[in-house]
Amino acid sequence: MAASIGSENANSEKDNLESVKHTILVLSGKGGVGKSTVTTQLALTLRQNGLKVGVLDIDLCGPSIPRMLNVQGNDVHQCAQGWVPVYADNEQRLAVMSIGFLLGSSDDAVVWRGPKKNAMIKQFLSDVFWSDLDYLIIDTPPGTSDEHITVVESLHQYKPDGAVLVTTPQAVAVGDVRRELTFCRKTGVPVLGIIENMSGYVCPHCTECSNVFSKGGGESLAKEFSIPFLGCIPLDPQLAKCLEEGKSFVDSFPSSPSAGAIQDIVKTLLQNNSSSKT
Repeated sequence: MAASIGSENANSEKDNLESVKHTILVLSGKGGVGKSTVTTQLALTLRQNGLKVGVLDIDLCGPSIPRMLNVQGNDVHQCAQGWVPVYADNEQRLAVMSIGFLLGSSDDAVVWRGPKKNAMIKQFLSDVFWSDLDYLIIDTPPGTSDEHITVVESLHQYKPDGAVLVTTPQAVAVGDVRRELTFCRKTGVPVLGIIENMSGYVCPHCTECSNVFSKGGGESLAKEFSIPFLGCIPLDPQLAKCLEEGKSFVDSFPSSPSAGAIQDIVKTLLQNNSSSKT
């Protein structure tokens, strides 16, 4: 039987996050900076590295992850341990959970007040049976709302690895990331680093990367706050096409400068995580 919104799991005492080794929050100060794009590409690249990955989409009003991973229209079912996530691959190494699976139609709007949103987020964090995951990537709404506080408070006992902050090069977007950094410091969330998305444009014919917007705002901010700068991801028409078609960009276009940037970012995250344990 498919799961329903607001349903209570009879086995809620089961701790489904205990089997998740690493948890990363993806945050942005404003919408439209490509936060969900970064989330999906990090997840796909981690899977490409042989890891088992989960993606939790808690952007309740704008659940775009299912389409980006080509799993829209799937139903979520119950098992003894809770909700079973939707798998985006046959090997079941990429699991996905989103409010999009619980809506009657992709055109349905989530018109909820804060308490109902927070209850849904808590249920996602407690009731999804991820099994054994190497990484859980959580795609959050833009901003620093009570929904973010709910996530941080719910994850506190599990000691998440931290947050990756996504910005674009423009000063307005970088300014919003400053507030996101303040949020992380006030709530005790470690900052793993900043990613500057849409940093330049990759020509689809010659693969030369040209600056469309300004460049370097994310790196300058990282230096100012003494936090890691993870890298720049250029705009690539092939990436946009893969997102529309639900295909893996890093698998389809491994030689693209954007794919290379994503792979380097994941390599840095993995290396930093490994060194933090030694």
